[in-house]
Amino acid sequence: MGWGSRVRGLFADTKGPWGPAGKDEGDEPSQADSSGDKNGPWGEPPRRIRRPTFGGSNISSLDELIRRSRARFGGGGGGGDGGLPGETSRSLILWAILGLVLIWLVFTSTHSISPGQRGVVTTFGRYSRTLGPGVSFTLPSPIERVKKIDVENIRTIDMGSSSADDLMLTGDQNLLDLAYSVRWNIRTPELYLFQMAQPDETIREVAESAMRAVVSQVTLNDAMGDRRAEIEAQVALNMQRILDSYHSGVQVQGIAIKQADPPDAVNDAFKQVTAAQQDAQTYINNANAYALQLRQKSQGEATAFDKVYEQYKAAPGVTRRRMYYETMEDVLSKVDKTIVETPGVTPYLPLPEVKKQQQKQDAQQ
Repeated sequence: MGWGSRVRGLFADTKGPWGPAGKDEGDEPSQADSSGDKNGPWGEPPRRIRRPTFGGSNISSLDELIRRSRARFGGGGGGGDGGLPGETSRSLILWAILGLVLIWLVFTSTHSISPGQRGVVTTFGRYSRTLGPGVSFTLPSPIERVKKIDVENIRTIDMGSSSADDLMLTGDQNLLDLAYSVRWNIRTPELYLFQMAQPDETIREVAESAMRAVVSQVTLNDAMGDRRAEIEAQVALNMQRILDSYHSGVQVQGIAIKQADPPDAVNDAFKQVTAAQQDAQTYINNANAYALQLRQKSQGEATAFDKVYEQYKAAPGVTRRRMYYETMEDVLSKVDKTIVETPGVTPYLPLPEVKKQQQKQDAQQ
């Protein structure tokens, strides 16, 4: 009840000699009017019972505003002239809710699994089954949820560094700075998800433990030399055995040693020793090659002598003369002078000089 409404009511109540000039539509008759007692021309006007106001506005004006709003927005409804638009609004809301529910059912119940993936289904958080490649259907979320796991992707973990904590002790009590990588993939998705809290960290620790166990059984030269492939195979085998005992669902694809060096403090000295060993091995290989060459040459000469001896036993005279000729030919071919013992011919002929001059002339031409 505001002061403004009271003032407006006071001035709106004009008095005439026969009572009020008129009545508002919302006014109600007083007790005097209802009883039929009318005042004289100079009497008091009958009292009017006013409707309660809200914020200085008449309630009838508020009803009129609501009615006009209904007519403007096309609301007929079933609530009469003073009711709000209910049925149309409720229908739109129901259709919207129904559409959202259908979309939610489609997107949470239909799952497309690619060939390299598997779908792990959980019912209220508990493992239910594993879906293969293709299109599959489940109950809507949150009743059943599907987590897609890539089982064909080869994951790699690089291990080893130059820090002192990562050095490994070999079987001959030497330190080895080893850097290697572990390749693995997921074999059983449900075990991989639910058996290990931190799969990557577990694989890293298992790989380090297996590598230290294998390196402790070999010497430093073996670890740095030709036994790397054997070490890699043994580490992969030990890792797979340990991970299978954990029911991890992980398949170890292989180990690759990328670096196997002594510690940095003695690395230069080891490199010099290694270079000296390689030089010594080179000299040994050259000596073996020369010995093999001489051995083959000796065997060839012995075989040729055996053949000549067989011919000598068949014809000794002819064989001796032939051997004499071949020997003299081999000896005289290296002498620069030629002696001819034939009547009528000069005893000495400078044939080598003539041959050299002939070669010079040919070269000039």
